[in-house]
Amino acid sequence: MPPLRETVRAHGLSASKALGQNFLFDEQLLDRIAALPGDLKGATVFEVGPGPGGLTRALLRAGARVIAVERDDRCLPLLAELGEVFPGQLMVIADDAMAVDVDALTGGEPYHIVANLPYNVGTALFTRWLEPKAWPPRWLSLTLMFQAEVAERIIAKPDTSAYGRLSVLSQWRTTAKIPMRVHRSAFTPPPKVMSAIIHVTPGEQPEGVKPALLSKLTEKGFGQRRKMLRQSLKGVEGAVAALETLGIDPTRRAETVTVAEWVALARTLSA
Repeated sequence: MPPLRETVRAHGLSASKALGQNFLFDEQLLDRIAALPGDLKGATVFEVGPGPGGLTRALLRAGARVIAVERDDRCLPLLAELGEVFPGQLMVIADDAMAVDVDALTGGEPYHIVANLPYNVGTALFTRWLEPKAWPPRWLSLTLMFQAEVAERIIAKPDTSAYGRLSVLSQWRTTAKIPMRVHRSAFTPPPKVMSAIIHVTPGEQPEGVKPALLSKLTEKGFGQRRKMLRQSLKGVEGAVAALETLGIDPTRRAETVTVAEWVALARTLSA
């Protein structure tokens, strides 16, 4: 195939600011991203917002079967050309990723999620993938590009400015790391912010914890970061009493509470 930049130019395609698009043309960089989940030969990969198909090319070259969801109709002809070059490996769905049931698309089989997420929906999709009712999830790994600031929040430790609800949701039953950072100059057009790749793998879920309750606790706690726990959690029945039972000082603030302490609080209330 011709270089991606030439293909994009031939189709008269430009990145849409409204859709949060920024194109990556460096195919060596894209191959490195596609290698992060491990051997993809014969594996199923779900990709959100492939755009002109730069990362899609890399995934297909790695031998993956790719299910790509793209809401920008302008990109569909480029993706169709990719499907012809890699017959039987690419399924393109013209839809909004927020409306798609990935488990249904993959027929209940395990899959990886690899995506240069559009900035405007990235966090919403990520939290959805972190919160399935059944655990372990159908997905085997998440390899996702975020704004560097969001990536730092995902891996942040307690008592830091970046630590928050997203940190707890990302760490209580998964392992998250930043294996790669991407300079803004790698994109066309360059965004105003730096980017980073997050790689997440599922772990064991702590016993006796209702995920919905943990989600509610962190939403309340970090929704009012400046308030003491006894104030921010008073709307959750039994939470303040449970803090005292666990020996967690109710005058502390949410960002000082470790992931293990949030889990212990959720377990106590779940019981």
